[in-house]
Amino acid sequence: MEIDVSSAKKKEAHIVDNLLQLYLHDFSEFEPDEIGDDGRFEYLYLQHYWEDPDRYPFLFRVDGNLAGFALLRFEADPLTGRQIMDMAEFFVMRRYRDKGVGEQAAVRLWDLFPGQWQVRVLKSNEHALGFWRHIIAKYTNDVFAERRGEGALSNAIEFTFASRADTDMPEDPGMDAFDY
Repeated sequence: MEIDVSSAKKKEAHIVDNLLQLYLHDFSEFEPDEIGDDGRFEYLYLQHYWEDPDRYPFLFRVDGNLAGFALLRFEADPLTGRQIMDMAEFFVMRRYRDKGVGEQAAVRLWDLFPGQWQVRVLKSNEHALGFWRHIIAKYTNDVFAERRGEGALSNAIEFTFASRADTDMPEDPGMDAFDY
């Protein structure tokens, strides 16, 4: 099984949007999300991933077939002010779950962006919580922090850790490093 993780080009935004509908449908089991009159879930920030230099969209393929996506964004850690990479959204299609696809995709992304990371998971999403807890522990050799979210995120668990590729986040990884 060949797993490809590649930056999503602007011309592939509609593909990410289509996969996002599957993701939001699955996610609605854990947190009610209103569906629009057009029968679609709304995700206000998708276009920002091709406009904002601190956001990065990715697609996953297995043996050439679409398998999922990730949306990453740099943000300032509210406790330290340091740049931290946030796994904003991460989705693997059901067909490819529990087959190592999600783990391999996550590891490739973590290695691609060396430095500090955060992954937030709803406490009610027990399958995802177990997935992230397991692969982050494995990836970091159990060197990570796990804490309850605060404020609007009090229903989430937040994992923070350093990519094993490096411990310092680059100043600007450069959008030109990705062929958008």
